Amino acid sequence: MTTKSLKVNYNLVESSDHLPVDEKKLVEEARAMCGKAYAPYSAFFVGAAILLENGKTVLGSNQENGAYPSGLCAERVAAFAASSMYPGIPMKKIAISARTNRQQVSEPVSPCGACRQVLLEYETLQKGPMKVILSKESGSVITIEKAGDLLPLSFTGEQLKKPN
Repeated sequence: MTTKSLKVNYNLVESSDHLPVDEKKLVEEARAMCGKAYAPYSAFFVGAAILLENGKTVLGSNQENGAYPSGLCAERVAAFAASSMYPGIPMKKIAISARTNRQQVSEPVSPCGACRQVLLEYETLQKGPMKVILSKESGSVITIEKAGDLLPLSFTGEQLKKPN
């Protein structure tokens, strides 16, 4: 048996104040979107902001539904909106933030597996990295240079395509 390990490369930044201006703005927008989340069941409010290559920003917040699992995470709301409103325009960066009224969110929150897969698919489609910026209400921020780093040993739709 051979044992191997997987690593996720990331940067821990003390505060969003230490980020480049465009990334700080994205984090602020993602944090603000937490207030627009519809989360009556989990009370876990997530916001996302995606910066497109054309300079536009597309926002999203999680949207729950009593007919679980009919809701969507903030990341997918933003990514699907960006893809439908600006088809073919690469998504350069996404900031994600979370808060809850039930406890303090002490660490930046990472996307769920479904969101990781969606971000990876868009990154693969656009043939270029999508930087991921993870935050909480305030304090430290984690940056990851490409969405694919969040999903080691990933599956891509490219694997389903038939050879020409």
